[in-house]
Amino acid sequence: MLDEAMEAPPIVRFDERRMHIRAYNYWASLLGDRTLPSIEDLNPTEIQDFGSHSVLLDFTSGIDDPTIAFLGTALAAQCDIATPISRASEIPPRTLLSRLTDHYLQIVANAAPIGFEAEFTNQRGAEIMYRGIMMPFSSDDDTIDFVYGVINWKEVASNALADSIAAEVEAATPVSIPSAPSAPVWADRPSAVDFDFGDEEEDEDEALELTSAMIDPADAETSLGDSLALAREAAAAAHASEGRTRHALYRAIGLAHAFATVAAIRPEDYAELLADSGIAVQPRSPMTALAKLVFGATYDKTRLAEFVCAIDYALAQDMAPGALVDHLHAVPGGLKGLVASVRAAKRGETAAAKPAVNSRVRRKLASAHQIETDSLPVDETGLAVVVMRREADGTLAVVASLASEDRLTSRVYAAAAKNI
Repeated sequence: MLDEAMEAPPIVRFDERRMHIRAYNYWASLLGDRTLPSIEDLNPTEIQDFGSHSVLLDFTSGIDDPTIAFLGTALAAQCDIATPISRASEIPPRTLLSRLTDHYLQIVANAAPIGFEAEFTNQRGAEIMYRGIMMPFSSDDDTIDFVYGVINWKEVASNALADSIAAEVEAATPVSIPSAPSAPVWADRPSAVDFDFGDEEEDEDEALELTSAMIDPADAETSLGDSLALAREAAAAAHASEGRTRHALYRAIGLAHAFATVAAIRPEDYAELLADSGIAVQPRSPMTALAKLVFGATYDKTRLAEFVCAIDYALAQDMAPGALVDHLHAVPGGLKGLVASVRAAKRGETAAAKPAVNSRVRRKLASAHQIETDSLPVDETGLAVVVMRREADGTLAVVASLASEDRLTSRVYAAAAKNI
């Protein structure tokens, strides 16, 4: 089964039990004002929570065969790795580690964390369900030269073993018992029954609805309580989506901004809501109290500060309710891009331009030697996946290709077929 890639989760809780979300929370906590967390702040050996389930890849010596700078004990044991390995090319095939490192080029290409989950048959012939996340780190806040991966897994009982256990239970138990779920329960929760993260197109369709339910602060019938309830509902929906899409998060921030515009018109009602919730206003950041009303008083402070920055910006720009949602989608870098720009402006600086996606990869392909088409690795149907470069004279040159057995090849075929 092919991995189902997803965006890394933008909403996390401190009590979150899913390992890949806790790992993302940790990665986000190291960001600060940087575009990418510093590798100097990462020490996997000291991470008791998920360090044993992780691997650190070092690209400083090249992207084609990265160095394995760290390999957790639990992950190594699951992959039957008894002796140290130093490079990605030494990873045993059909192991969890090979599935994890399959994603590192996606990280380099997207310059952002990538989550994934799937199931496969491992080197021992066991069915393994897994979910994990790969996260970029940098030594200079520009180049992605390290990738840190965290993965958790669950072995699925074979049909023969499951049937045997069911038969023994049935023989020993005179009363009927509810049938167990067909999927195993994960150690880090939830049950694998809810393994499906949804359809990308459905998320986009939902996004069309997200911007429509905005409050009009000029409407005399608009109550502050209704506005707060709508914003809180959106915040809960963003939390429930667990990072499958940014649309839900941006909608929640947009509705928080709409709530702020209503609160400005009804200050007495707003003060009463704050008093009832036991939330005090901080003079240096008054909008933090409003964000706590919407997202929760115990919400991650770093993320709240980003939401407050976006809301303050929308208020300063006198944006209409709903406009912030579209703005967050349009601004380069989304929420983090907006926050970086606002903070740089406060310091009297200009936010550094984000490196072009795939900058290193593109430079490498731009200087690659042309490949003769006769040597292309085509499959049995005569198809091949290639990268072409337009030359100065207008001709197209093939500079790279994917092997027909490469796991990405079938994905490219599927994507291309949709456009025919």
